[in-house]
Amino acid sequence: DMKKRPRSLRKTTYIRVCPECGHKLVRMEGEAQHYCPNEAECPPQVIGRIIHFTSRKAMDIEGLGSETVELLYSNNLLLDVSDIYKLRKEQLVPLDRMAEKSAANLIRGIEESKEVPFERVLFALGIRYVGDTVARKLARHFKEIEALRTSSPEVLEQAPEVGKKIAGSIRAFFDDPGNNRVIGELQKAGLKFTVDEDRLRSGDKLRGMTIVATGTLEGFKRDEIKEEIERNGGKAAGSVSARTSYVLAGADPGESKIRKAESLGIPVISEKQFLKMIA
Repeated sequence: DMKKRPRSLRKTTYIRVCPECGHKLVRMEGEAQHYCPNEAECPPQVIGRIIHFTSRKAMDIEGLGSETVELLYSNNLLLDVSDIYKLRKEQLVPLDRMAEKSAANLIRGIEESKEVPFERVLFALGIRYVGDTVARKLARHFKEIEALRTSSPEVLEQAPEVGKKIAGSIRAFFDDPGNNRVIGELQKAGLKFTVDEDRLRSGDKLRGMTIVATGTLEGFKRDEIKEEIERNGGKAAGSVSARTSYVLAGADPGESKIRKAESLGIPVISEKQFLKMIA
């Protein structure tokens, strides 16, 4: 109740400029928080975008965690994500905490990341409001980066789960010359910007089924099992409900999920049984 507030209270004032780079802050309509739009030069934003790019759900580059990203940024070796693919071992070895073996492992991890599929590369780019699920659906809908880059907001909205907010964000991202320059550098480096049709070809062996995976699987990472379920026509869910068809349990499964499955009479299957289902 506003009437109960003392009249002596001062009106709340919000910060106007970014404390890191001095750029004027903005607030999007309908959002509570202010943010710095200086994405290309604001240090914590640059570092944050690189860390996102290298994260497990994105490019999953082993050896390039937050501390290493900050180290390379402070030494002017990483100023945007495309610089990752220009790194050489001889640049890394002289740095603090970067021995010969760790430098070699990092270069190998960077090279291996070039095999990451398009949907994860798209997620790694860090387009506002485009999470891993939306990125996967965008990749399957548009098939390659050029179709996505040149689409109008109206065309973008025809993709699954894309409304005006996401469509506007995608359009703004690709209208930025800096982002297009980075994508061009990543294309030159050999990253995948088209879908692998064979990999994404859907079967129907799990059609109509909702499967919850829990625990550590031998043959799949968490994101990979989700893709495998969807590729075979099923739906991957995060929690057990009456609509769940099976719970796929690996090593050290979540006890609460197993208990709930048992109470609802939902079959709990092993990874071996799952592989037989999709064979």
